[in-house]
Amino acid sequence: MRGTSGASLAAAEERFEPVLRSAGAESATLGEQLFVVVDALDGSGALRRSLADPSRDGADKAALVAGVLSAFDERVVDLVSGVARARWAADADLVDALERLGVDAVLAGAQARGALETVEDELFRLTRALAGQRDARQALSDRTATVARRTALVDTLLDGRVDPVTLVLARRATAAPRGRRFVATLSYYGDVAAERRRRLVVSVTSASVLTQAQEARLGEILERSYGRPVQLNVTVDPAVVGGLRIQVGADVVDSTVLNRLADARRRLAG
Repeated sequence: MRGTSGASLAAAEERFEPVLRSAGAESATLGEQLFVVVDALDGSGALRRSLADPSRDGADKAALVAGVLSAFDERVVDLVSGVARARWAADADLVDALERLGVDAVLAGAQARGALETVEDELFRLTRALAGQRDARQALSDRTATVARRTALVDTLLDGRVDPVTLVLARRATAAPRGRRFVATLSYYGDVAAERRRRLVVSVTSASVLTQAQEARLGEILERSYGRPVQLNVTVDPAVVGGLRIQVGADVVDSTVLNRLADARRRLAG
């Protein structure tokens, strides 16, 4: 996705990333709700055109989103409203962007519990395994078969054998490939996972729960420092008393009260 649509997608990703950091493993649920939105837009040309219409007032489009998605998580409603306000070269680009954001959210859920590498590897192994299984590939991409039948086949092949996020994505790939074949869809998901894994994983230990604004601010500071996107994994440990302990690979910044007291004791002792 390039040009106007590419810029709009990049802006949406930048706004959504702090939300995913704060949501942690719950990001996967946000992603699955976005998939529902994508399916609704794919099934309704009128709704899709209404949200992508550049001549329609942004507030009006946001109100439409809020009404249609009233039962959805407010974080999903906020994201879709922002996407609807943006400019898109084609209405299909808006839906493609929401799909990409949904995949990223599901993968962020795996990343929050340290399973993103596993999911990426499983997606890769599955696509390789299917390379020599023509009948299986055809069955999983068969548009004449019901969605229930195709997803049941995925469950038979994978349920209990792969990470839950891998299963969610495999079920999605056969249920709603959006014009792609099953293996091509899995490859696309794998590419998104690989891109996400290139982000720095930052372990943060705090004496209390950080607010979403605090996490977003910390993420911005670290991204400027390291020149790369970061994923914050925050742990709350009252034993640190106050401050933060931040670890990025071998780099550790410890500004906790506990560490300062330990440092003071060392100085007094020596």
